[in-house]
Amino acid sequence: MVTPRKTKTAFYCSQCGAEHSKWQGQCRECAQWNCLIEERMPTKSSPRTQTSNADSSLLSSIGIEQQSGFTSGIVEFDRVLGGQLLPGMTVLLGGEPGIGKSTLVLQAADAYSQQGLNVLYITGEESLPQIKRRADRLQVSGDNITVVNSSSLEQMIERVGSNDHQVVIIDSIQTVASELFDSPPGTVAQVREAANKLITMSKAGGWALFLIGHVTKEGLVAGPKVLEHMVDTVVYFEGDSAHLYRMLRATKNRFGSIAEIGLFEMAERGLIEVANPSSLFLTGHSNETRSGSVVAGIVEGNRPILVELQALVTAAGYSNPQRVAGGIDNRRLSLLLAILEKRCDYPMATNDVFVSVAGGLKLSEPGIDLPLLVAIVSSLLNRAIDPKTILVGEVGLSGEVRPVAMIDRRINEAARMGFTRMILPQANLDKLTDRPLQLTGVTNLQQALEVVG
Repeated sequence: MVTPRKTKTAFYCSQCGAEHSKWQGQCRECAQWNCLIEERMPTKSSPRTQTSNADSSLLSSIGIEQQSGFTSGIVEFDRVLGGQLLPGMTVLLGGEPGIGKSTLVLQAADAYSQQGLNVLYITGEESLPQIKRRADRLQVSGDNITVVNSSSLEQMIERVGSNDHQVVIIDSIQTVASELFDSPPGTVAQVREAANKLITMSKAGGWALFLIGHVTKEGLVAGPKVLEHMVDTVVYFEGDSAHLYRMLRATKNRFGSIAEIGLFEMAERGLIEVANPSSLFLTGHSNETRSGSVVAGIVEGNRPILVELQALVTAAGYSNPQRVAGGIDNRRLSLLLAILEKRCDYPMATNDVFVSVAGGLKLSEPGIDLPLLVAIVSSLLNRAIDPKTILVGEVGLSGEVRPVAMIDRRINEAARMGFTRMILPQANLDKLTDRPLQLTGVTNLQQALEVVG
């Protein structure tokens, strides 16, 4: 007679992964409400590993060998990872469904394989013929790429244990399930167990590991928050499926800077690197004067980018005016409109306001405050702005124009793209020595609206 496996019931927080012995309304670790999920897990009759004395050494006596990393040759991809992929490095890649995560990692796998590296691609979401069809479309040779279709953690452990590869890709971590748990794939316990096992083997075996993760409606990787703490690098693949551009952004990187982004354009044959993002986002911008159109100089990571902000202001047809923002936080728009009405006496409460970022780029940088407000006033008064003028600046609640970071990079990018004038915070202008184009400093919003003409 087979003895049934003993199990215990515990409650795990879906946000941080904390374990609770019984259900309660609020997680005691992260203070989130209604986030505990019941899970059944086997009891541990013995420790997972034999305990022994851990090796110890004086910090000053530890020798460091220079690790040689792997470069894919995809400049935008390598930049976000810190320049190279190190042995034992674990990367968590998140993104919305259909944004191109699998396409990106398959192209990266092909690039690594062309450098002579053996790549193991394990997928639990697609069949092998589906992977082959995508590879043919992307013109991936696949000579050094081994593809496995499996969702079993135990099978993955057996396969990666051979250590005959330098790069392993798991697509996706939410589809991996262990036989130790009765819960379905994607639950807190399953994700945490699978990630812990694979990351441990990656460090011990010296091969790099990519984990693809689904995201929640808030845009965060689904599963316990502890998953992001376990890996070395967390990158998000962002963009709008209605537009062609994609942005790769790091939010954590133990071996490089998080102030780097990678830009790609989705084409028929996969993702293409964008070496000149300003030209991409200013494709529809012409020298014709149009009201409600302003070019702003922003910085994403360490890269200056010029984008076109568009605004449309019309008389409100209902008692409650509409506020519609594309690519900009709607609450930020409401705040800026309140500043505009209070400090400059423009009647925004009786007008509908629609704003968008041309190209579908999502912006959160405060440096777009001034150009956005100028675009709104331009549309309200039906007065066009000089198409060769660029604006940048943060606007405070009292209407003052605050300085922004990396102003020299924004100025050089504007000059490179052929702009002749920039309106910027006076505090930034006072510290500049090199002036490759006409610079006009302003201290408050009212002054900026006057000098812009």
